[in-house]
Amino acid sequence: MLQIRNLNKTFNKGTINEKVVFNSFSLDVKEEDFITIIGSNGSGKSTLLNIISGLLKEDDGYLRLNNKNMAKMPEYKRTKSISRVFQDPSMGTSPSMTILENLSMAYNKGKKFGLSMGVNKKNIKYFKEILSQLSLGLEDQLNTKVGLLSGGQRQALSLIMATMSQPDLLLLDEHTAALDPKTSKTILDLTKNIVKKKKITTLMITHNLNQAIEVGNRLLMFHQGKVIVDIAGEEKKSLTIDKLMDYFQQIQLNMCRG
Repeated sequence: MLQIRNLNKTFNKGTINEKVVFNSFSLDVKEEDFITIIGSNGSGKSTLLNIISGLLKEDDGYLRLNNKNMAKMPEYKRTKSISRVFQDPSMGTSPSMTILENLSMAYNKGKKFGLSMGVNKKNIKYFKEILSQLSLGLEDQLNTKVGLLSGGQRQALSLIMATMSQPDLLLLDEHTAALDPKTSKTILDLTKNIVKKKKITTLMITHNLNQAIEVGNRLLMFHQGKVIVDIAGEEKKSLTIDKLMDYFQQIQLNMCRG
């Protein structure tokens, strides 16, 4: 479903601050995979999502999504098939617009709707039904500006907006990290339900090992721009934090010997 081949990315090339993030990196993602991604800071996790979404340009290599070459496709065109939720709840919504206007904008993604906000009163019932499932009371606040909502409410709204148009690929960049534990669990449960119901292929970065183990059907551990652990299926279901750390330590030992 997603193919990445021989991906290269270097920051500050030719300077004393040169940093090679990816060197001939390759990855295959199957349709309906829900992949959690862990790894230390600077290991390439967010850089990969930035390249997939088109926010960053790779130096070399290619990306194919559903057999479409994405390498030369600009970011705004990729948004027709790729949605993303960021760590910062303010990045997925427009704070100066109301909940209704934000939802209408997401609903009309990829459609032509003139110079207006694309607000159609016929959709209000539909929006209320979606929001009521969150149990956050947002269905009664359609005319409230998003900037007045809590972080958890905004992140829930961001997730609804990102998945409303049924994207081929959903990118979650530590989307629960800025939330308190209770709200984080609420958003994570919402994420699992939406991804399962809509069968959306998903890549989720997290620093929470429990989340990485609990969520999805496949886990990747990044280290220095490489996938050093790739666990899926039954092996992932029986995974524990201790087992995961054993994998990491053993691989690091083998890399040092190599």
